[in-house]
Amino acid sequence: MSRSLNEKLDDYPNALNMLKNAQVGFYQFPVPDEHTNWRVEQSAWRDTAVLFEQSYHMTDIYISGPDKIRLLCSVSLNNYSNFTTMKAAQIVVVSDSGHIVGDAVVFHLQNGELQVVGKPSCGNFIEYAAQKGDFDITLRKDVRVLEGGSQREMYRFQIQGPNAFKILEVLNGEPMSELRFFGMCEFKIAGCKVTGLRHGMANAPGLEFWGPYSEREKVLDAVMEAGNEFGLKRGGGRAYSTAGPQSGWVGAVLPAVYTGDDMIEYRDWLTDQSYEATLSVGGSWDSENIEDYYFDPWDVGYHRMIHWDHEFKGREALIAKKDKPHRQKIWLQWNPEDVIKIQNSMLNDGPNYKYLEMPAAHYATCPFDKVLINGKQAGMSVYATYTTAVGGWFSIGIINEADIEFGNGVELVWGEPNGGSAKPTIEPHEQTTIRAIMTKTALG
Repeated sequence: MSRSLNEKLDDYPNALNMLKNAQVGFYQFPVPDEHTNWRVEQSAWRDTAVLFEQSYHMTDIYISGPDKIRLLCSVSLNNYSNFTTMKAAQIVVVSDSGHIVGDAVVFHLQNGELQVVGKPSCGNFIEYAAQKGDFDITLRKDVRVLEGGSQREMYRFQIQGPNAFKILEVLNGEPMSELRFFGMCEFKIAGCKVTGLRHGMANAPGLEFWGPYSEREKVLDAVMEAGNEFGLKRGGGRAYSTAGPQSGWVGAVLPAVYTGDDMIEYRDWLTDQSYEATLSVGGSWDSENIEDYYFDPWDVGYHRMIHWDHEFKGREALIAKKDKPHRQKIWLQWNPEDVIKIQNSMLNDGPNYKYLEMPAAHYATCPFDKVLINGKQAGMSVYATYTTAVGGWFSIGIINEADIEFGNGVELVWGEPNGGSAKPTIEPHEQTTIRAIMTKTALG
């Protein structure tokens, strides 16, 4: 019998104890790890083009009805004043304390439906709010494969790289329409109607596109055939997990749902098998206060999206935070000698440091490592990554604005406190430090 998240939390001393010892590792992409090898697949988004599969790891929420925009306005900080059909936006839901509950992309489809696509946290809260509020809407949910979704409504692909639009023009039979970033379009592939979103990841131009799942194989075959002469490669889960960090995207924000009176009923609504109840936290960041693991919009660059001129959940808290010191998202370029020190620890009788899994050393759904400047804690590091484009290891830093001086050095604490946790993805190890340089981009 299913229990609630609150009931599951009763089994643990606190929420952090549950999350740090959760039995899952990094967020899973239920696709082949590699189609060739991750090095070739990474290089393709820089040199030719790569096709990533996005059909299975995200939850889709479809919303229609007269109050669909009013629902989103009530729970998210975004501006929907001109959110007409064939537009898309990054949607950010925050708690009453002003911390991020979840983020996703919302598409206003040609048929008038809203489609919210992303990790489950954002969609879950929207579904909850729709059920608890007085909204004249219809909502349906297409859950990700890992939560039991057996047949998706839509396939979803992402094509990236300098040759991406050359391939799309061959498929479309004519030049693609000029699109602004996050602009949407419709075109055809192998006679099938396709909807696309213009965006770019890892410093490469690209298009995300989707259509009915029944047409997936036909579209995939046509794309790969057209891409042959342009060096198109299929990308697997290992390469896909590195594109976001190189772009500066924090892929999994810890949902701010484990504290706060406003979240008590929501935790009763969430089950003990929900994403929020089963995700894991890891790394050297060792605060005993779970709110120190939460992010606010400034931490991840979402403050630019705040539309102050409407009432939404968390607005008062964000107003109070507005003029206070913030943290800022930057990149941390790791010192190669320190990387080699960690890798060499497997080959000698000295201390054993936490393994650096290539190309993405993500041992928890939400990884957090401590960052020091002159021995003083200055922020955190998330998503340790290697890419061939960067030619080295890097991570995303969430650093106190007052401490940021690009080109200056920091120390990152690598490894978990007390030699590890009960997570099966972590072996016994000792902590060490990694020198890193603060930079404006992943490429330095």
